[in-house]
Amino acid sequence: MKLIPIKKLNEKRSTLFIVSKKGKVDVPTNLRDFYEAFKKSQKSFESFRLSDRTIAFGEQKKEVEQLRIYGYNFRKALSKEEKEVEISGLPEAVWSVGEGLALSNYQFLVYFKDANKRKYGLRKVGLKGVSADKVTELNNLVKAVSWTRDMVNQPLSYLTAEQLSKEIGKISDESGFKLQVLGKSKIESLKMGGLLAVNRGSIDPPTFNILEYKGPKPKNKRPIVLVGKGVVYDTGGLSLKPTAGSMDFMKSDMAGAACMAGAVYAAALNKLNVHIIALIPATDNRPGQKAYVPGDVITMYDGTTVEVLNTDAEGRMILADALAYSAKYDPELVVDAATLTGAAVAAIGTKASCMMGNASKKKMQQLERAGEQTHERVVNLPFWDEYLDEMKSSIADLKNIGGRYAGMITAGKFLEHFVKAPYIHLDIAGPSFLSSEENYKGKGGTGTGVRLLHEFLKNYE
Repeated sequence: MKLIPIKKLNEKRSTLFIVSKKGKVDVPTNLRDFYEAFKKSQKSFESFRLSDRTIAFGEQKKEVEQLRIYGYNFRKALSKEEKEVEISGLPEAVWSVGEGLALSNYQFLVYFKDANKRKYGLRKVGLKGVSADKVTELNNLVKAVSWTRDMVNQPLSYLTAEQLSKEIGKISDESGFKLQVLGKSKIESLKMGGLLAVNRGSIDPPTFNILEYKGPKPKNKRPIVLVGKGVVYDTGGLSLKPTAGSMDFMKSDMAGAACMAGAVYAAALNKLNVHIIALIPATDNRPGQKAYVPGDVITMYDGTTVEVLNTDAEGRMILADALAYSAKYDPELVVDAATLTGAAVAAIGTKASCMMGNASKKKMQQLERAGEQTHERVVNLPFWDEYLDEMKSSIADLKNIGGRYAGMITAGKFLEHFVKAPYIHLDIAGPSFLSSEENYKGKGGTGTGVRLLHEFLKNYE
Protein backbone atom coordinates (compact mmCIF):
# COMPACT_ATOMS: atom_id res chain seq x y z
CA MET A 1 0.00 0.00 0.00
CA LYS A 2 1.26 3.47 -0.91
CA LEU A 3 0.22 6.91 0.28
CA ILE A 4 0.11 9.52 -2.48
CA PRO A 5 -0.42 13.31 -2.47
CA ILE A 6 -3.54 14.53 -4.30
CA LYS A 7 -4.97 17.99 -5.04
CA LYS A 8 -8.52 17.00 -5.99
CA LEU A 9 -10.92 14.37 -4.74
CA ASN A 10 -12.28 11.67 -7.03
CA GLU A 11 -15.99 11.47 -6.25
CA LYS A 12 -16.10 7.83 -7.30
CA ARG A 13 -13.74 6.72 -4.54
CA SER A 14 -14.30 5.92 -0.89
CA THR A 15 -13.40 8.98 1.15
CA LEU A 16 -12.92 9.96 4.76
CA PHE A 17 -13.65 13.62 5.49
CA ILE A 18 -12.09 15.21 8.56
CA VAL A 19 -14.50 18.01 9.30
CA SER A 20 -15.29 20.66 11.86
CA LYS A 21 -18.78 20.75 13.29
CA LYS A 22 -18.45 24.54 13.22
CA GLY A 23 -17.75 26.75 10.23
CA LYS A 24 -17.22 26.04 6.54
CA VAL A 25 -16.03 22.62 5.39
CA ASP A 26 -14.93 21.13 2.07
CA VAL A 27 -17.64 18.54 1.43
CA PRO A 28 -19.09 17.81 -2.05
CA THR A 29 -22.65 19.01 -2.65
CA ASN A 30 -24.07 15.50 -2.97
CA LEU A 31 -22.83 14.70 0.55
CA ARG A 32 -24.06 17.86 2.26
CA ASP A 33 -27.13 16.25 3.80
CA PHE A 34 -25.00 13.47 5.26
CA TYR A 35 -22.58 16.02 6.68
CA GLU A 36 -25.41 18.05 8.26
CA ALA A 37 -26.75 14.91 9.91
CA PHE A 38 -23.27 14.07 11.21
CA LYS A 39 -22.83 17.62 12.50
CA LYS A 40 -26.02 17.37 14.55
CA SER A 41 -25.12 13.97 15.98
CA GLN A 42 -23.07 13.30 19.11
CA LYS A 43 -20.70 11.04 17.17
CA SER A 44 -17.05 11.88 16.49
CA PHE A 45 -16.80 9.29 13.68
CA GLU A 46 -19.38 7.79 11.35
CA SER A 47 -19.15 5.67 8.21
CA PHE A 48 -21.69 4.29 5.74
CA ARG A 49 -21.91 2.69 2.31
CA LEU A 50 -23.10 4.91 -0.52
CA SER A 51 -23.68 2.92 -3.66
CA ASP A 52 -20.39 1.05 -4.20
CA ARG A 53 -18.15 3.18 -1.97
CA THR A 54 -17.59 3.98 1.69
CA ILE A 55 -18.06 7.50 3.00
CA ALA A 56 -16.87 8.47 6.47
CA PHE A 57 -16.82 11.62 8.58
CA GLY A 58 -14.45 12.26 11.45
CA GLU A 59 -14.67 15.32 13.67
CA GLN A 60 -11.55 17.52 13.60
CA LYS A 61 -9.65 17.01 16.87
CA LYS A 62 -6.60 18.56 18.51
CA GLU A 63 -5.57 15.14 19.81
CA VAL A 64 -3.38 13.59 17.11
CA GLU A 65 -3.96 10.09 18.46
CA GLN A 66 -7.71 10.41 17.90
CA LEU A 67 -6.99 11.23 14.25
CA ARG A 68 -4.86 8.09 13.90
CA ILE A 69 -7.72 6.06 15.34
CA TYR A 70 -10.03 7.56 12.71
CA GLY A 71 -7.65 5.97 10.18
CA TYR A 72 -8.10 2.64 11.94
CA ASN A 73 -11.90 3.07 11.97
CA PHE A 74 -11.87 3.87 8.26
CA ARG A 75 -9.85 0.72 7.51
CA LYS A 76 -12.45 -1.29 9.44
CA ALA A 77 -15.27 0.29 7.45
CA LEU A 78 -13.69 -0.42 4.07
CA SER A 79 -14.31 -3.61 2.16
CA LYS A 80 -11.37 -5.99 1.88
CA GLU A 81 -11.37 -5.53 -1.89
CA GLU A 82 -11.18 -1.70 -1.88
CA LYS A 83 -8.16 -0.62 -3.96
CA GLU A 84 -8.00 3.20 -3.79
CA VAL A 85 -9.34 5.60 -1.16
CA GLU A 86 -8.88 9.25 -0.25
CA ILE A 87 -8.71 11.42 2.87
CA SER A 88 -9.71 15.08 2.97
CA GLY A 89 -9.35 17.79 5.63
CA LEU A 90 -6.68 20.05 7.08
CA PRO A 91 -3.27 18.77 5.84
CA GLU A 92 -1.92 18.10 9.36
CA ALA A 93 -5.01 16.08 10.23
CA VAL A 94 -4.97 14.21 6.91
CA TRP A 95 -1.32 13.20 7.54
CA SER A 96 -2.17 11.74 10.97
CA VAL A 97 -5.27 9.92 9.70
CA GLY A 98 -3.18 8.55 6.84
CA GLU A 99 -0.64 7.28 9.35
CA GLY A 100 -3.35 5.47 11.30
CA LEU A 101 -4.85 3.96 8.16
CA ALA A 102 -1.51 2.83 6.77
CA LEU A 103 -0.50 1.19 10.05
CA SER A 104 -3.94 -0.45 10.29
CA ASN A 105 -3.48 -1.93 6.82
CA TYR A 106 -0.57 -4.06 8.04
CA GLN A 107 -1.11 -7.82 7.93
CA PHE A 108 1.18 -10.74 8.78
CA LEU A 109 -0.03 -13.50 6.48
CA VAL A 110 3.19 -15.39 5.75
CA TYR A 111 1.99 -18.72 7.14
CA PHE A 112 -1.60 -18.79 5.87
CA LYS A 113 -2.34 -21.19 3.02
CA ASP A 114 -5.04 -18.81 1.75
CA ALA A 115 -2.99 -15.62 2.27
CA ASN A 116 -4.11 -14.16 -1.08
CA LYS A 117 -7.77 -14.39 -0.06
CA ARG A 118 -7.10 -12.76 3.30
CA LYS A 119 -4.97 -9.94 1.97
CA TYR A 120 -6.35 -6.41 1.84
CA GLY A 121 -6.71 -5.06 -1.68
CA LEU A 122 -5.89 -1.47 -0.73
CA ARG A 123 -3.06 -0.17 -2.91
CA LYS A 124 -3.32 3.64 -2.88
CA VAL A 125 -4.42 6.19 -0.29
CA GLY A 126 -4.72 9.76 -1.55
CA LEU A 127 -3.87 12.44 1.02
CA LYS A 128 -5.48 15.70 -0.10
CA GLY A 129 -3.37 18.80 0.47
CA VAL A 130 -0.36 17.03 2.01
CA SER A 131 2.99 17.87 0.40
CA ALA A 132 4.87 15.22 -1.57
CA ASP A 133 7.81 15.40 0.88
CA LYS A 134 5.58 14.77 3.88
CA VAL A 135 3.89 11.87 2.11
CA THR A 136 7.28 10.33 1.26
CA GLU A 137 8.39 10.68 4.89
CA LEU A 138 5.25 8.90 6.07
CA ASN A 139 5.57 6.10 3.52
CA ASN A 140 9.14 5.48 4.67
CA LEU A 141 8.17 5.51 8.32
CA VAL A 142 5.31 3.04 7.78
CA LYS A 143 7.65 0.80 5.78
CA ALA A 144 10.13 0.72 8.68
CA VAL A 145 7.40 -0.01 11.25
CA SER A 146 5.98 -2.78 9.06
CA TRP A 147 9.42 -4.38 8.68
CA THR A 148 9.87 -4.23 12.45
CA ARG A 149 6.48 -5.88 12.99
CA ASP A 150 7.37 -8.60 10.50
CA MET A 151 10.56 -9.41 12.41
CA VAL A 152 8.79 -9.58 15.77
CA ASN A 153 6.04 -11.78 14.33
CA GLN A 154 8.41 -14.29 12.69
CA PRO A 155 8.90 -17.54 14.67
CA LEU A 156 12.26 -19.03 15.60
CA SER A 157 11.73 -21.74 12.96
CA TYR A 158 12.59 -18.97 10.50
CA LEU A 159 14.21 -16.11 12.42
CA THR A 160 17.40 -17.41 14.00
CA ALA A 161 20.14 -14.96 14.99
CA GLU A 162 21.86 -15.50 11.64
CA GLN A 163 18.61 -14.99 9.73
CA LEU A 164 17.95 -11.76 11.63
CA SER A 165 21.34 -10.53 10.41
CA LYS A 166 20.37 -11.45 6.84
CA GLU A 167 17.08 -9.55 7.18
CA ILE A 168 18.93 -6.48 8.45
CA GLY A 169 21.27 -6.91 5.48
CA LYS A 170 18.33 -6.61 3.08
CA ILE A 171 17.22 -3.24 4.48
CA SER A 172 20.84 -2.10 4.63
CA ASP A 173 21.18 -2.76 0.90
CA GLU A 174 17.91 -0.95 0.20
CA SER A 175 18.39 2.16 2.33
CA GLY A 176 22.16 2.55 2.29
CA PHE A 177 23.20 2.27 5.93
CA LYS A 178 26.37 0.29 6.67
CA LEU A 179 26.21 -3.14 8.27
CA GLN A 180 28.92 -5.32 9.77
CA VAL A 181 27.96 -8.75 11.13
CA LEU A 182 30.32 -10.42 13.59
CA GLY A 183 30.08 -14.20 13.75
CA LYS A 184 30.77 -16.52 16.67
CA SER A 185 34.55 -16.73 16.23
CA LYS A 186 34.89 -12.94 16.28
CA ILE A 187 32.55 -12.69 19.28
CA GLU A 188 34.77 -15.24 21.04
CA SER A 189 37.91 -13.28 20.21
CA LEU A 190 36.28 -10.14 21.66
CA LYS A 191 35.46 -12.14 24.82
CA MET A 192 31.81 -11.12 24.92
CA GLY A 193 31.12 -13.42 27.83
CA GLY A 194 27.48 -12.48 28.33
CA LEU A 195 26.42 -13.16 24.75
CA LEU A 196 28.44 -16.37 24.59
CA ALA A 197 27.03 -17.64 27.89
CA VAL A 198 23.43 -17.20 26.80
CA ASN A 199 24.22 -18.87 23.47
CA ARG A 200 25.80 -21.96 25.06
CA GLY A 201 22.54 -23.92 25.15
CA SER A 202 21.69 -23.15 21.52
CA ILE A 203 22.28 -25.18 18.39
CA ASP A 204 22.47 -21.91 16.40
CA PRO A 205 25.44 -19.50 16.57
CA PRO A 206 25.08 -15.93 17.85
CA THR A 207 25.69 -12.76 15.84
CA PHE A 208 26.71 -9.24 16.77
CA ASN A 209 25.39 -6.65 14.33
CA ILE A 210 26.86 -3.16 13.88
CA LEU A 211 24.67 -0.77 11.89
CA GLU A 212 25.78 2.76 11.01
CA TYR A 213 23.95 5.63 9.35
CA LYS A 214 25.42 9.11 8.90
CA GLY A 215 23.14 11.78 7.44
CA PRO A 216 24.15 14.51 4.97
CA LYS A 217 24.65 17.13 7.72
CA PRO A 218 24.63 15.42 11.13
CA LYS A 219 23.52 17.59 14.05
CA ASN A 220 25.60 15.53 16.48
CA LYS A 221 29.39 15.70 16.43
CA ARG A 222 29.72 12.33 18.17
CA PRO A 223 27.45 9.40 17.34
CA ILE A 224 24.29 8.37 19.14
CA VAL A 225 24.52 4.65 19.87
CA LEU A 226 21.33 2.57 19.86
CA VAL A 227 21.45 -0.89 21.45
CA GLY A 228 18.71 -3.50 20.96
CA LYS A 229 18.15 -6.82 22.71
CA GLY A 230 18.14 -9.56 20.08
CA VAL A 231 16.97 -12.69 21.92
CA VAL A 232 15.22 -14.32 18.97
CA TYR A 233 13.56 -16.83 21.28
CA ASP A 234 13.64 -17.16 25.04
CA THR A 235 12.78 -20.42 26.77
CA GLY A 236 14.26 -19.03 29.99
CA GLY A 237 17.13 -21.49 29.66
CA LEU A 238 17.48 -23.83 32.64
CA SER A 239 15.34 -21.37 34.62
CA LEU A 240 12.58 -22.56 32.30
CA LYS A 241 9.55 -20.38 31.64
CA PRO A 242 6.00 -21.77 31.83
CA THR A 243 4.46 -22.12 28.38
CA ALA A 244 1.00 -20.52 28.51
CA GLY A 245 1.07 -16.74 28.67
CA SER A 246 4.86 -16.69 28.80
CA MET A 247 7.06 -18.84 26.57
CA ASP A 248 4.37 -19.05 23.91
CA PHE A 249 5.04 -15.49 22.73
CA MET A 250 8.79 -15.37 23.35
CA LYS A 251 9.50 -15.09 19.65
CA SER A 252 8.90 -11.41 20.45
CA ASP A 253 11.88 -11.18 22.81
CA MET A 254 13.92 -9.59 20.03
CA ALA A 255 11.55 -6.62 19.71
CA GLY A 256 14.28 -4.29 21.01
CA ALA A 257 16.62 -5.42 18.24
CA ALA A 258 13.91 -5.03 15.60
CA CYS A 259 13.04 -1.60 16.99
CA MET A 260 16.63 -0.33 16.75
CA ALA A 261 17.19 -1.76 13.27
CA GLY A 262 13.84 -0.29 12.22
CA ALA A 263 14.82 3.11 13.62
CA VAL A 264 18.07 3.08 11.62
CA TYR A 265 16.11 1.97 8.52
CA ALA A 266 13.63 4.85 8.89
CA ALA A 267 16.42 7.37 9.51
CA ALA A 268 18.27 6.21 6.39
CA LEU A 269 15.16 6.20 4.19
CA ASN A 270 14.25 9.72 5.33
CA LYS A 271 17.87 10.95 5.27
CA LEU A 272 17.73 12.39 8.78
CA ASN A 273 20.61 14.66 9.72
CA VAL A 274 22.01 12.51 12.49
CA HIS A 275 24.89 10.10 12.98
CA ILE A 276 23.72 6.88 14.62
CA ILE A 277 25.26 3.49 15.29
CA ALA A 278 23.15 0.52 16.37
CA LEU A 279 24.55 -2.51 18.16
CA ILE A 280 22.43 -5.67 18.12
CA PRO A 281 23.62 -8.81 19.93
CA ALA A 282 21.50 -11.78 18.84
CA THR A 283 20.97 -15.33 20.04
CA ASP A 284 18.25 -17.61 21.35
CA ASN A 285 18.21 -18.83 24.98
CA ARG A 286 17.73 -22.58 25.40
CA PRO A 287 18.42 -25.25 28.03
CA GLY A 288 20.84 -27.25 25.86
CA GLN A 289 23.55 -29.66 27.04
CA LYS A 290 26.13 -26.92 27.57
CA ALA A 291 23.72 -24.24 28.76
CA TYR A 292 24.89 -21.82 31.39
CA VAL A 293 23.42 -22.55 34.81
CA PRO A 294 22.35 -20.68 37.95
CA GLY A 295 25.49 -20.27 40.03
CA ASP A 296 27.84 -19.72 37.10
CA VAL A 297 30.10 -16.67 37.17
CA ILE A 298 30.54 -15.03 33.77
CA THR A 299 33.27 -12.59 32.77
CA MET A 300 31.79 -9.91 30.53
CA TYR A 301 33.34 -7.99 27.62
CA ASP A 302 34.59 -5.21 29.91
CA GLY A 303 35.99 -7.62 32.52
CA THR A 304 33.10 -7.30 34.99
CA THR A 305 32.21 -10.62 36.63
CA VAL A 306 28.52 -11.52 36.95
CA GLU A 307 27.03 -14.24 39.13
CA VAL A 308 24.14 -15.86 37.28
CA LEU A 309 21.24 -16.58 39.62
CA ASN A 310 18.56 -16.90 36.95
CA THR A 311 19.21 -17.88 33.33
CA ASP A 312 15.92 -16.22 32.37
CA ALA A 313 17.54 -12.85 33.08
CA GLU A 314 19.47 -13.31 29.85
CA GLY A 315 18.62 -10.08 28.06
CA ARG A 316 20.75 -8.00 30.39
CA MET A 317 23.65 -10.41 29.87
CA ILE A 318 23.82 -9.86 26.12
CA LEU A 319 22.97 -6.15 26.35
CA ALA A 320 25.78 -5.58 28.86
CA ASP A 321 28.40 -6.69 26.33
CA ALA A 322 26.94 -4.43 23.64
CA LEU A 323 26.67 -1.46 26.01
CA ALA A 324 30.29 -1.89 27.07
CA TYR A 325 31.32 -2.20 23.41
CA SER A 326 29.64 1.16 22.68
CA ALA A 327 32.49 2.97 24.46
CA LYS A 328 34.78 2.45 21.45
CA TYR A 329 32.64 4.95 19.48
CA ASP A 330 32.88 7.71 22.15
CA PRO A 331 29.11 8.38 21.84
CA GLU A 332 27.38 11.49 23.11
CA LEU A 333 24.34 9.39 24.05
CA VAL A 334 23.50 5.69 24.37
CA VAL A 335 19.88 4.51 24.17
CA ASP A 336 18.85 0.89 24.52
CA ALA A 337 15.51 -0.83 23.98
CA ALA A 338 14.61 -4.24 25.33
CA THR A 339 11.73 -6.46 26.31
CA LEU A 340 13.58 -6.79 29.56
CA THR A 341 11.29 -7.36 32.53
CA GLY A 342 7.84 -8.53 33.54
CA ALA A 343 8.12 -5.89 36.25
CA ALA A 344 7.74 -3.17 33.59
CA VAL A 345 4.47 -4.71 32.41
CA ALA A 346 3.24 -5.16 35.99
CA ALA A 347 4.02 -1.50 36.74
CA ILE A 348 2.47 0.29 33.76
CA GLY A 349 0.90 -2.34 31.50
CA THR A 350 0.95 -2.19 27.71
CA LYS A 351 0.17 1.52 27.29
CA ALA A 352 3.72 2.82 27.61
CA SER A 353 7.39 1.89 27.96
CA CYS A 354 9.45 2.39 31.10
CA MET A 355 12.23 4.97 30.68
CA MET A 356 15.12 5.59 33.03
CA GLY A 357 18.70 6.77 32.81
CA ASN A 358 21.42 9.22 33.70
CA ALA A 359 21.26 11.36 30.54
CA SER A 360 20.55 15.06 30.88
CA LYS A 361 17.07 16.22 31.81
CA LYS A 362 16.90 17.90 28.39
CA LYS A 363 17.48 14.61 26.54
CA MET A 364 14.99 12.74 28.70
CA GLN A 365 12.37 15.43 28.09
CA GLN A 366 13.04 15.32 24.34
CA LEU A 367 12.29 11.61 24.34
CA GLU A 368 9.18 12.15 26.45
CA ARG A 369 7.93 14.78 23.97
CA ALA A 370 8.58 12.40 21.08
CA GLY A 371 6.54 9.80 22.96
CA GLU A 372 3.61 12.18 23.40
CA GLN A 373 3.72 13.19 19.73
CA THR A 374 3.74 9.61 18.44
CA HIS A 375 1.65 8.16 21.29
CA GLU A 376 4.50 5.74 21.96
CA ARG A 377 4.62 7.13 25.45
CA VAL A 378 7.36 6.65 28.00
CA VAL A 379 7.16 6.86 31.79
CA ASN A 380 10.27 8.33 33.42
CA LEU A 381 11.15 6.25 36.50
CA PRO A 382 13.57 7.03 39.35
CA PHE A 383 17.13 5.82 38.83
CA TRP A 384 18.75 6.27 42.20
CA ASP A 385 22.06 4.58 42.91
CA GLU A 386 20.55 2.70 45.84
CA TYR A 387 18.77 0.43 43.36
CA LEU A 388 22.15 -0.99 42.32
CA ASP A 389 22.70 -2.36 45.82
CA GLU A 390 20.32 -5.21 45.05
CA MET A 391 22.48 -6.25 42.10
CA LYS A 392 25.68 -6.73 44.11
CA SER A 393 26.95 -10.28 44.53
CA SER A 394 28.82 -11.82 47.46
CA ILE A 395 31.16 -13.73 45.11
CA ALA A 396 31.40 -11.51 41.98
CA ASP A 397 31.14 -7.88 40.93
CA LEU A 398 27.42 -8.14 40.17
CA LYS A 399 24.59 -10.67 40.04
CA ASN A 400 22.05 -10.82 37.23
CA ILE A 401 18.85 -10.48 39.27
CA GLY A 402 17.75 -8.26 42.13
CA GLY A 403 15.02 -8.51 44.73
CA ARG A 404 11.28 -8.79 44.51
CA TYR A 405 10.47 -5.13 43.86
CA ALA A 406 11.23 -2.55 41.13
CA GLY A 407 12.78 -5.19 38.88
CA MET A 408 12.73 -2.93 35.83
CA ILE A 409 14.83 -0.34 37.69
CA THR A 410 17.32 -2.75 39.24
CA ALA A 411 17.78 -4.29 35.76
CA GLY A 412 18.37 -0.80 34.37
CA LYS A 413 20.98 -0.07 37.06
CA PHE A 414 22.73 -3.34 36.20
CA LEU A 415 22.97 -2.20 32.58
CA GLU A 416 24.11 1.31 33.51
CA HIS A 417 27.23 -0.21 35.07
CA PHE A 418 28.47 -1.10 31.57
CA VAL A 419 27.91 2.30 29.92
CA LYS A 420 30.39 5.15 30.06
CA ALA A 421 28.35 7.72 28.09
CA PRO A 422 25.08 9.44 29.10
CA TYR A 423 22.48 6.69 29.00
CA ILE A 424 18.74 6.09 28.52
CA HIS A 425 17.19 2.67 29.04
CA LEU A 426 13.80 1.78 27.53
CA ASP A 427 11.99 -1.31 28.77
CA ILE A 428 9.44 -1.94 26.02
CA ALA A 429 8.14 -5.26 27.35
CA GLY A 430 4.56 -3.98 27.67
CA PRO A 431 3.68 -2.36 24.33
CA SER A 432 5.95 -4.33 21.95
CA PHE A 433 3.66 -7.36 21.53
CA LEU A 434 -0.10 -7.42 22.10
CA SER A 435 -2.22 -10.52 22.70
CA SER A 436 -5.34 -8.87 21.24
CA GLU A 437 -5.93 -6.19 18.62
CA GLU A 438 -5.52 -2.60 19.78
CA ASN A 439 -6.57 -0.11 17.08
CA TYR A 440 -3.84 0.66 14.50
CA LYS A 441 -1.20 -1.08 16.64
CA GLY A 442 -2.81 -4.39 15.70
CA LYS A 443 -2.24 -7.76 17.31
CA GLY A 444 1.19 -9.31 17.82
CA GLY A 445 4.24 -7.22 17.04
CA THR A 446 3.46 -3.49 17.16
CA GLY A 447 6.77 -1.99 15.99
CA THR A 448 6.94 0.01 19.22
CA GLY A 449 9.89 2.36 19.40
CA VAL A 450 10.46 3.02 15.70
CA ARG A 451 8.14 6.02 15.47
CA LEU A 452 9.27 7.21 18.90
CA LEU A 453 12.96 7.17 17.99
CA HIS A 454 12.35 8.60 14.52
CA GLU A 455 10.60 11.59 16.07
CA PHE A 456 13.36 11.93 18.68
CA LEU A 457 16.15 11.76 16.07
CA LYS A 458 14.36 14.05 13.60
CA ASN A 459 14.13 16.79 16.23
CA TYR A 460 17.37 15.94 18.03
CA GLU A 461 19.04 18.84 19.80
